[in-house]
Amino acid sequence: MTSRIAPTRIAMWSGPRNVSTALMRSFENRPDTAVSDEPFYAAYLAATGFDHPMRDAVLASQPQEAAEVAQAMVGPAPEGRAVWYQKHMTHHMLPEFPVDWTGGVTNAFLIRAPEAVLASYVEKRGAVTLDEIGLPRQVELFERAADRLGAAPPVIDGRDLLADPSAVLGRLCKACGIGFDAAMLAWPAGRRASDGVWAPAWYDRVEASTGFEAPRAEAAFDDLPDALKPIAEAGRPLYERLKAHRLR
Repeated sequence: MTSRIAPTRIAMWSGPRNVSTALMRSFENRPDTAVSDEPFYAAYLAATGFDHPMRDAVLASQPQEAAEVAQAMVGPAPEGRAVWYQKHMTHHMLPEFPVDWTGGVTNAFLIRAPEAVLASYVEKRGAVTLDEIGLPRQVELFERAADRLGAAPPVIDGRDLLADPSAVLGRLCKACGIGFDAAMLAWPAGRRASDGVWAPAWYDRVEASTGFEAPRAEAAFDDLPDALKPIAEAGRPLYERLKAHRLR
């Protein structure tokens, strides 16, 4: 389905391990929507030199200049779709990367308790910092959007989404200025052409999924290794700052 009017561009900002890929699947299952998977990832790796899984493949798959990516994010939607859902990792937006382009999109925020993020993230990467789980930058981007709008932009908590997908997606769609589509509640299993090339390293669970899973018991602060507890403590007030504005 194509559109002759300007698309609704939704920039969904989250940290890693935030149910973000399942939410991307949900939007991609709409017939009016195109999705983009972490378009700043290669630029982030090129700028930081970090050795992430499949680093060379990621660098080869996307533009490495942040300004080029930023310009594309406010350009025409892929395939002329009416809705363009952009899955962004907040930690990919380094301080030196341009952010003015975010004024040309609908910014929304997906959050998850830092303890749960840390417990999940270290299963894939042995070491982690507060910046790597994205909360400091997420709050900065939230406050920038709120200042521009004069009100809080949409915020959803991943646990709320898993507990009641229909209600949370309905509120999110309304806040983003689009209609809810029941097709967002389920999708075919498997990989997508739109998935980043890093999918084999990160997307095993979502590739097996056909919808949002019921929420499971999540790691609590006391369950974390001692090395991660200071990161969780530092992240908690940032998470609570965002959680206070979640859609209800």
